[in-house]
Amino acid sequence: MTQRFPLATVGALVTNPQGKVLLVRTCKWRGSWGVPGGKVEWGETLEAALLREFREEVGLELSQVQFALLQEAVTDPQFHRSAHFVLINYFASSSCSAVTPNHEIEAWLWLTPAEALLLPLNSFTRVLVRLYIDQGR
Repeated sequence: MTQRFPLATVGALVTNPQGKVLLVRTCKWRGSWGVPGGKVEWGETLEAALLREFREEVGLELSQVQFALLQEAVTDPQFHRSAHFVLINYFASSSCSAVTPNHEIEAWLWLTPAEALLLPLNSFTRVLVRLYIDQGR
C-alpha cells in the first residue's frame, strides 16, 4: 500500500497601497473566493514558495510577509477533490495592484476587508480575513 501524506500549502491575504485585499476565485475551490497560493515544492522554503506562487498565479511581488496562522483541510468538500492540506497562511503587501492572472484564476477583486466578508469565501479564507480585521490591520 502506498503511503499518503498531507500537502503543505502557502497562501496570503495581500494588501495593496490603498489598503484593499486581493481575493481570487478558482474552480479548485468550487467557485468560492479565496487567496492565491499553492503547494510547497521539495527543498523550497515556505516564504520562497509563497513568493513563487504569487508571481505564477497573479503576477505580484510581495513584501512585508508575516506569518498569520496555520489551518488544516482534511478531505474538505469545499475543495474540488479529496485532499489533505496543511494551509500555512500569511499576511503580506504588494506595491502594485495590477493583477496578471494565470489559467487557474477565474476572477479577482481588490476589496476592503469588510467587503471581502460579504463574498462567498471558502471557510479558510473567511478565518484569515476575520483574523486580519480582529488584529486591526
